[in-house]
Amino acid sequence: MSKFYMLVLILGLHATLISQEKKHLFSVEILDDEALSIIDENAEIKIIGSGFTWTEGPLWIADGDYLLFSDIPNNTVFKIDALGKTSEYLKPSGYLGKSGYGAEPGSNGLLLSPEGKLILMQHGERRVAQMTADLGAPKAEYVALADSFKGKRFNSPNDGVFDADGNLYFTDPPYGLPKQMEDSNKELDYQGVYCLKTSGEVVLVDKLSRPNGVALSNDGSKLYVAVSNPEHAVWYQYDIFDAGTADNKKLFYDVTNLIGQDGQQGLPDGMKMHSKGYLFATGPGGVWVFNETGKALARIHTGEKTANCAFGKDEKVLYLTADDYIMTVSLK
Repeated sequence: MSKFYMLVLILGLHATLISQEKKHLFSVEILDDEALSIIDENAEIKIIGSGFTWTEGPLWIADGDYLLFSDIPNNTVFKIDALGKTSEYLKPSGYLGKSGYGAEPGSNGLLLSPEGKLILMQHGERRVAQMTADLGAPKAEYVALADSFKGKRFNSPNDGVFDADGNLYFTDPPYGLPKQMEDSNKELDYQGVYCLKTSGEVVLVDKLSRPNGVALSNDGSKLYVAVSNPEHAVWYQYDIFDAGTADNKKLFYDVTNLIGQDGQQGLPDGMKMHSKGYLFATGPGGVWVFNETGKALARIHTGEKTANCAFGKDEKVLYLTADDYIMTVSLK
């Protein structure tokens, strides 16, 4: 056996042992029977990757059957293929400078454009960027799609979602700045939710204390934004009338009372909308599953701070970025 395949075997065994060790922390809590149409209380939760620093931005690539995800502190995008093999996909991913840049220099959210290009929320470069190379032959070469609003640089774009017409909604908290809110290079005096329209215009949708994950309803009429503020840990819902124009802001769900409690690690963060209209949102304890009315139907307990999620093939598996791990959860 070659040293390469021996290493792959060792890494796979390591992930299996960790998964077995942490299995007692994993559980699915059904809060309403409606959840049983999409997830079972005995759903299998597994660790398929470990040894990273802080994982984020999971993106399943259907054409190739593999997962991409960001390791923000390591300024790297990694790839896990269908066989569970992990490899470096892209580096540097979020900061292109030679010197150090804070604790979170890398890319955060990853998504595909309508044209199939990789879009990265780049903390270090403080912009929304597109990889110029094709997915199958990645290169750390990028073009900026948006890096400022009214002449002032963004803080550190975090997460994004495209609507059906190709307009991109994204959030801009301070987490990627070396000193976050106190960073002397911070040019905007607020944290925003923006829309990059297909025309190239950037419009401000709303100002929030700590905007983070973002999602759209399947018909594009609702916008959901997570607020990762421990003093006001919530999800908001907006009505969308035109691209970049959102109104009727309302509280979708509030978990502020859970912050700091045992087993409730994490804050509202990344989220994805299922084709059946269920919102999978990372938050205290792991992942929350909501219906369209804002009712909590289920909770996936991971035992880790869980940053984001993504659906795999046919939505039968949910990928999770949880602290330094990559996990999967079986769905119906």
